[in-house]
Amino acid sequence: MATAVITSLDTKSRAASHGMSDIRIRNLFIIPTILFLIVFNIFPLIYSLGYSFTDFRASSNAPANFVGLQNYRELLNDTFIWSNFAITAKYVIVSVTGQVIVGFGTAMLLNRDIPFKGLLTTLLLLPMMLSMAVVGLFWKLLYDPSFGIINHALGFGRFEWLSNPDMALYAVAITDIWMWSPFVMLLSLAGLSAVPKHLYEAAAIDRAGPFYTFFRITLPLVAPILMIAIIFRTMEAFKTFDLAYILTSQPTTEVISIRLYKMAFQEWQTGRSCALAYIVLIMVLAITNIYVKYLNKVKER
Repeated sequence: MATAVITSLDTKSRAASHGMSDIRIRNLFIIPTILFLIVFNIFPLIYSLGYSFTDFRASSNAPANFVGLQNYRELLNDTFIWSNFAITAKYVIVSVTGQVIVGFGTAMLLNRDIPFKGLLTTLLLLPMMLSMAVVGLFWKLLYDPSFGIINHALGFGRFEWLSNPDMALYAVAITDIWMWSPFVMLLSLAGLSAVPKHLYEAAAIDRAGPFYTFFRITLPLVAPILMIAIIFRTMEAFKTFDLAYILTSQPTTEVISIRLYKMAFQEWQTGRSCALAYIVLIMVLAITNIYVKYLNKVKER
């Protein structure tokens, strides 16, 4: 019956009375979506790719001259760009690792019968529903050395979180962990709830300890969905701009997205910035591909 609804149109429906076929209705919904994606996604992508091979500057009326791979060669040989990539890699490792530990740990605590579990889970999801700008400004006040509640709670006195070059990147990462750990928690909860209960019962009968149960039952079965969370969060962390830009302007927090922004909209090196954007895109795709291959291996076990 369900197949009939999907593959054929009800002859008594209003659409059928107007002479609309299944294919026409399908196209009516799909074609506008495809056109929207082409206009707002695919066309700018191809357009910027063309500019990446030129010396075009948006601030100048001079025509764009084709320079081939010159922009890519200069960027790949620029030590400052590689420094930005190193900062980004450090940020991604700290941020994603923290999100996985906090998110998965919270999911483990919530994966049991506790009072007000639904309300508590909803409250924990609130941070990731907030705007990046709001979160950045909110945590900037929390980090303030004069009246910030973090220093007061930890007893750090007038410790400079955002002005300290050595701590600024970690401060941004902590904010990102606070905001996006609920995302990892949500996916982990879905994975934990799908683990068959009889496996834990069999482990209890065999007198298996919590350490054995976690590493032989829980973690292997939740690993695929946990890997999906890591893939999404790594991609987003690699492209982080809002939090780092709002919280601090330290050179040690200049991730590659901020360098790209400055190159495109402050220095007006439009062609070169397009080339950098494609280098970032290729790196993100490469990292994602590695994760996906590892995910497929995990699923095969």
